[in-house]
Amino acid sequence: MNVDKALEKLFSLHTFGIKLGLENITNFLDFLDNPQKKLKVFHIAGSNGKGSTSSFLASMLMEFKYKTGLYTSPHFIRFNERIKTDNHQIPDDYVADFISNNVNFIDQNKLTFFEVTTAMAFQYFYEQNVDYAVIETGLGGRLDATNVLSPLAVIITSISLEHTNILGTTLREIASEKAAIIKEGSHVFIGKLPVAAEEIIEQKCLQTGSSLYKITDYVIEKNNLLELYTEELELDDFKMPLRGNYQKYNAALAALAVTKIFETDEIRTISHGIMNVIKNTGLQGRYELYWHKPDIIFDSAHNPESIQNFLTEFKKDYAKYKKRVLLFGVMKDKSIKEILSMLNIYFDEIHITQIENERACKIDELQNIAGELEIKVIAEFNPAEFVKRFKEQNQENCLIVVGSMYLLGEIKTLLEKD
Repeated sequence: MNVDKALEKLFSLHTFGIKLGLENITNFLDFLDNPQKKLKVFHIAGSNGKGSTSSFLASMLMEFKYKTGLYTSPHFIRFNERIKTDNHQIPDDYVADFISNNVNFIDQNKLTFFEVTTAMAFQYFYEQNVDYAVIETGLGGRLDATNVLSPLAVIITSISLEHTNILGTTLREIASEKAAIIKEGSHVFIGKLPVAAEEIIEQKCLQTGSSLYKITDYVIEKNNLLELYTEELELDDFKMPLRGNYQKYNAALAALAVTKIFETDEIRTISHGIMNVIKNTGLQGRYELYWHKPDIIFDSAHNPESIQNFLTEFKKDYAKYKKRVLLFGVMKDKSIKEILSMLNIYFDEIHITQIENERACKIDELQNIAGELEIKVIAEFNPAEFVKRFKEQNQENCLIVVGSMYLLGEIKTLLEKD
């Protein structure tokens, strides 16, 4: 089986949808001789910021010269982006061999795409003999396929209302789902959380005898600057390759975890990890300037909290543009009414599109929601072509492509082909 056939097989597993529960992944990992039990892992969950925080953490570990595995989702252009060691993507041959060698088990047990991909990551990191693996959860935590780990550290970046049809309808319920990745005697690091969510995390830490570190106890924010102070180091000069104060919090949370787990005061190495995060991990889609004059910006904000973070940054540039255009596409389980209401204030035109995914909100559904809000929208059935045409527009205009990472990935894939 070559890699094309292997990926075709792997992506066909999407037909099984999302299966919440650990029985399938546990049985598969038993079949593989439990590679996850031989890994030293940082396990990261959160409604927003988990991808960025994972990347900051992996980048810091790499600057410390540790061989580092990084498992994130989804990918933008190539499947292999999901599984990396020291920013080297998993080879095509490995993907093809893994699927070929395990296809009978996969079929007989009706494994899902995410279950197979997660097991592949664990097996690859074990065979690569990584020093540490940074593992991002998929959906939630308690029943997520990654929740078979006994992690060195648990990081929970943020908690907001998301996937309410699966995770629960209150912050306390969602926090409980994410807190389930905390195991006995864990070191737990949390970002800025709502009070109700923080209380749930605190209770879980007491129940499991885990140490809790709150980022709010270690940072000072003043004049739009963020300073991190721990017993090990003082970091008051954040040179950031990513825009947004929220990204400083993500970087600070990763730095807090590193300083406490390794008891290190190597401020220069940690600073290099922050500054080199894009080079070290290939991080994309975070207020990413894809094209200049006219400016085309990609941002994977897809829920109210991340949209507010995006808008806080966009408002700094708002006045310099003659015309502000939005291209928006998102999954149907998001708070679309609230998101469109927030975005409508800042854009002269709103274009909507849909993603090739069974969970995507379709164009007609987006039109209906916009109609209820009395927001005028324009349908785009070929979003990549729309982005391509926009490059020829007035250089003083801007296009913001915002929403699901799947949307950004589809557009980037087609633009790269061109």
